[in-house]
Amino acid sequence: MNERLRILVAAFGDAGHVFPAIALGKALAARGHEVVIETWEERRQAVEGEGLGFAAAEEYRMFPPPDPDSEEGQHAAEAARALLPLLEDLRPHAVVSDILTLAPTLAAERTGVPLATLIPHIYPVVEPGYPFFAIGLRPPRTRLGRTIWRAGHDRALRVGLEQGRQDLNIQRSRLGLPPIDRFHGGISPDLALVATYPQLEYPRRWPAGVEITGPMAFELPHPDVELPPGDEPLVLVAPSTAHDSDNQLVRTALAALAEEPVRVVATTNRVAPQHPIEVPANAVLVEWLSYSQLMPAASLVISHGGHGTVARALGAGTPVLVCPFIGDMSETAMRVAWAGAGLSLPWRLCRPAPLRWAARRLLHEPSFTAKAEEIATWGRGHDGAARGAELVERLALKERAAA
Repeated sequence: MNERLRILVAAFGDAGHVFPAIALGKALAARGHEVVIETWEERRQAVEGEGLGFAAAEEYRMFPPPDPDSEEGQHAAEAARALLPLLEDLRPHAVVSDILTLAPTLAAERTGVPLATLIPHIYPVVEPGYPFFAIGLRPPRTRLGRTIWRAGHDRALRVGLEQGRQDLNIQRSRLGLPPIDRFHGGISPDLALVATYPQLEYPRRWPAGVEITGPMAFELPHPDVELPPGDEPLVLVAPSTAHDSDNQLVRTALAALAEEPVRVVATTNRVAPQHPIEVPANAVLVEWLSYSQLMPAASLVISHGGHGTVARALGAGTPVLVCPFIGDMSETAMRVAWAGAGLSLPWRLCRPAPLRWAARRLLHEPSFTAKAEEIATWGRGHDGAARGAELVERLALKERAAA
């Protein structure tokens, strides 16, 4: 590939969304392309530190979605309009928009730029006959179960999808775009990059344009932390960066494992404790840490189920105990359990005794580590960011050739 392309990658600012976008941007730059990352101002240093261009994004709420007729609900269209000068100046050959960033999706269509969607987690579009996404249930095992879920899809789910389509068409009309008939209009029909492991996806019929690339990993550099002394198995407690303001998962895990024959490293992920956290003798508690250091050294990772954390653990061949807190974490937890690479402990059971029982099982039953290592082996042969960059490049060149 000798032709230098200009690519705009737009991402929601939370770590679970912007870090995969940076990884993709780095892979595109490695292929010789000019890349600009549009995201929150607080991520400027991380982006520019990788030699990528930066553009500050309009910050507005996407989840839960606001009423489109409210002042906040009109912000997506306004943010898309505000993005048009950047597109006119950069003249990108393609735009990659994170699934939570509607404004770049609308702006790309408004300017006629090829669009790809980056989905940094499990594919959220439900297959008829399967449970609704994010409630964390396994696929039905019988024809009756599939029939029941299909009926639910045709009724309750479609009501929500129809409402979402109507709300999106309101935003589209504000930008002079025609209404669309399909559901999930925020996902590009030309290319959707699903940055997860295929082992976490239920068997299904895949729509055209959907590509499972594998995770796209990026982390901020951080000095190594000193591990607790000894040679007992290491347990890493890695909570979500965006939730659990009282550090409940960290507190529960430290209490549960205090008398166990393990070493524990826990991080608050810079969530300042509202009151002191008791740290037992076999543990250390740090504000931040490097997954690159800790994941390969750990025998078990305990997490809320943020996809990025789970993907890093499985990529190191380490099983996961997931205590889902909110959003799609329950879905991720169930997929990990379904794949045999860990266990799901519902948040209502996130107490010392249940957590200790689950940790013991994961540490003593080798099948969990074996399954995690199978996933890691696949990941070592499939660089998600490199594959994503190849597909984005192909999309841009295809559109140029057609023009």
